[in-house]
Amino acid sequence: MITREEALQEVRKHIKNENMIRHMLATEAAMKKLAQYFNEDVELWGLTGLLHDIDTEITNEDPVEHSKVGYDMAKNLGLPEEAARAILTHNEAHGIEPDSLMGKVLKAVDPLTGLITAVALVMPDKKLSSVTPERVLKRFKEKRFAAGANREQIATCEEFGLSLGEFVSLVLQAMQEISEDLGL
Repeated sequence: MITREEALQEVRKHIKNENMIRHMLATEAAMKKLAQYFNEDVELWGLTGLLHDIDTEITNEDPVEHSKVGYDMAKNLGLPEEAARAILTHNEAHGIEPDSLMGKVLKAVDPLTGLITAVALVMPDKKLSSVTPERVLKRFKEKRFAAGANREQIATCEEFGLSLGEFVSLVLQAMQEISEDLGL
């Protein structure tokens, strides 16, 4: 299987937008935190989070292809089928539902990292350290705030046994732990 360093090299080879790379790093951190929580393979879940959007700049003209190309790329990089399928199913455009815990978690984590980043960016100091779970939950209810963060997708956390508050707390904590890498 690919190492984390090799995966990050692949990300940087295919993704030039620094904000997208930060999103992928945030998703990696969140997936690792949730793998710990669920007693799953932390390294594999982290790689899945890191690589989940590796095809966005290749497929940006055709969002329906997004994650289909990523699935193939993940397989070619040596990720097991479960991880590649999680990458495939995180994009709702295909209508393919996740069939594993990893896939369900990735699909919910993806938009939540964006919402948390948006909350940090409206803080006076623009820092994740100033963000609380309560503030994220308040903003979650404001549909116009970070409108691209799919609330229905985030709320699927209840399908894998976490309340919205627990889920937000875990993902926020993961992002706060790597705040320097995220520039927040």
